[in-house]
Amino acid sequence: MVLLFTFLLLNYADKAIVGLAGVEMMDDLDIDAGAFGLVQSAFFWLFAVGAILGGYFVGKVPARWLVGGVALLWTLSLVPMVWSTSFTVLIITRILLGFAEGPSAAMAFGITHTWFAPEKRALPTSIVGAGVAVGPVVAAPVITALITSFDWHAAFAVAAAAGALFVAAWLLLGRDGPEAVGHQQSSIALLPEHVPYRRLLTSGTVIGVAVLFFATFCTAATKISWLPLALRQGSGYDAKTAGWLVSLTYLASAVLMIAFGAVSRAMTKRGASVRVARGLLPCALVGIGGLSTSVWLVPDPGPLQTILLIVGAALVVGAQGVAWSLLSDVVPAKQRGTVIGTIVAFYSMGGIIAPLILGGFVTGASTPLAGYQSGFALLGGILVVAGVVGALLIRPERDVAAFAAADK
Repeated sequence: MVLLFTFLLLNYADKAIVGLAGVEMMDDLDIDAGAFGLVQSAFFWLFAVGAILGGYFVGKVPARWLVGGVALLWTLSLVPMVWSTSFTVLIITRILLGFAEGPSAAMAFGITHTWFAPEKRALPTSIVGAGVAVGPVVAAPVITALITSFDWHAAFAVAAAAGALFVAAWLLLGRDGPEAVGHQQSSIALLPEHVPYRRLLTSGTVIGVAVLFFATFCTAATKISWLPLALRQGSGYDAKTAGWLVSLTYLASAVLMIAFGAVSRAMTKRGASVRVARGLLPCALVGIGGLSTSVWLVPDPGPLQTILLIVGAALVVGAQGVAWSLLSDVVPAKQRGTVIGTIVAFYSMGGIIAPLILGGFVTGASTPLAGYQSGFALLGGILVVAGVVGALLIRPERDVAAFAAADK
């Protein structure tokens, strides 16, 4: 579990580099906000392809080689930016990095589920998923220090070295867990061993989870791409302060992801249904987080703005670990990697669209602050709608009963 946590930590730290170094890279490469949005969007152009391919191989290829291979590929994609100042090279390496990191969630959570029985998966899934938030916590101050002390090329060099060390450690220690054969695959006893993909992917629960993650990933991609710039260009913070504020949002996200995993586990032990403990809980968190996200830039820089920023970011991320564990209740073990990969492919479209939209808002607004305010207000509205839609669609007990009836 520690290695899988580290896997996602490095995964998100790598993505954060361009956002944290955005101002300096825009100056060095002589690009505007629109072109910078294109750079961030490029990461997701093949993300969906990688997610589907990688998800398909989860459970079919030993975890040692699967995770080791994609980690090696993304590490190699970082190397050219250690020296290059070419806009074209930057675009190409971001596309390759996105392809390599696309299946990371499917692999990390799929392998995590092989180590724990269904009723115990919410907390460990949340702990592993917290790597998503801890990655930028570690990366933001380190990358900011490297940029201010050296330059942004140094950040890519350190990230590539860290990736190489992880590959070596994973190949030595990484493996699948004892639940890989599908024993105790769901906490809902009626779940068949195989369900046609047409039924799985059109079930209300899977669609609801996909909608929820599409909205949260729009926000995550925008935060990685634009939050450091919004804090510097919109709120007027210097690079160091912006780096620490970014770290604070991710630290709070990591804490709440683990905390809500524990809350979900406690709700299950006290008799709450799967829908309530692992469905409605993350939907409520996403909706509330959306309200905060939509207004965080309205107050002047200060404590209130910081609180709204942290609450919006942390609640949205905190919901994700619980939502991922829900999939193990409605998707048979041997099909889980493919379904998770498909969901990742779907929500990655938000990663393509959201940075471009926010870049357009900033480019077309009278001031950078006005552009950021409009963009984050739209993102908050998307989160609120997703929370409501998810709550209406996610009904795992009903869907599993329908799968079982069709299997007879």
